[in-house]
Formats: sequence, structure tokens, C-alpha cells
Amino acid sequence: MTATYTFDIFSTLDGYGSYQPPGDWGGYWGKQGPELLAHRREQYAGEQRMVFGATTFVEFIEMLAGAPEDADVRDPWVQRMCALPATVISSTLTGPQDWPDATVVAGDPVEIVTRLKAESDAPMRSHGSLRLNHALLAAGLVDRVQVTVFPVISGRSGTAPIFGGAGDFDLELLSATTLDGDIQELVYRPSVHLYGG
Repeated sequence: MTATYTFDIFSTLDGYGSYQPPGDWGGYWGKQGPELLAHRREQYAGEQRMVFGATTFVEFIEMLAGAPEDADVRDPWVQRMCALPATVISSTLTGPQDWPDATVVAGDPVEIVTRLKAESDAPMRSHGSLRLNHALLAAGLVDRVQVTVFPVISGRSGTAPIFGGAGDFDLELLSATTLDGDIQELVYRPSVHLYGG
């Protein structure tokens, strides 16, 4: 049986995954509430393997290293994510990383994730890692795209368009959940869009 792979991403309504100054919203754009945080904690409670690209992995390590104990980046679901086994696909990272159970693997991401899906007993999840997940989407390896849409538009300060350059895909909606009254979690099954001849 092949393990499922979920591309899990946070987004503004206009499709950005982060912001630049003068934005000051933080990782949830300041909109997180108790339902979202409990829901995330539940999603990360079970056995699963995290998959990261080098950039996102290093960003998580740096955010955690410099964050005070009460910072958003130390929410219980994030702590749980950090405790899960992780595969980091990178040709640049070497040596041990400041992550409890991370393995750095160099090579073609499509080949690596194809092998992991065939060998894994646990589902896989990737939070962020845009370029990595764009390549995996194009290869048909992403089983679920989970987009959590926060109620903000960041047209002036938004950076990192979450699907910019990813290709064209048809999406089948599997679930839609409203959290804290105005946050939408949308889970889709993607398939590469085939153009007629």
C-alpha cells in the first residue's frame, strides 16, 4: 500500500504564504483562535512523517531557536510537528541538524518521495516547502492539498505566492472546514490538468 502525501499550506485569501514589511501579522496573520489551534494539534497527533525542502526546514529551525517560549511558533501543534520523524530533501545541508529525528537525503525529490511513499507505513505531510511541493504536484505524488485560508488580503505586503509557477491542476474538494468563524481549511485531491488537443 502506498502512503498518502499531504501538501499542507497556510495562505491569505489572495494566495500568499508570507509577508514582508510593513506587514506585521505573524505566522497566522494574527487570526488564529482556539478552534484552529486545537484542530492543528489533532491533525499532527497521529503517526506520520514530515517532508521538507532545505529552505523551509532551515527557516523552522531558525524561528524556533530565536523564539521566546510564548511565541506562536511554539504552539503545541508545532512542537508535535518538530517531534515527528522528518525527511529533508537537500543537496546543500550536511551534518546533524537541530531537529530531534531528521534525516537529510540528497537526490531527485520525485525519486525520493516515490520511494518513501512505497516504503512508508505512515502518511506523509509537508508544511510549506513550496518549490519541493510544486515538483511533487507535477509528478502526481501529492494526494491531498490542504490550504488553510486566513481572512486577510496581503496584496501590498504578500510574498511567496503558494502556487506561483506550480503548473495547472484540477481539484476535487474533499472537505471544507470553518474554524474560529472565519478561517477556511480546504482539502483537495489534485490532478494535473490535461489540455485537449
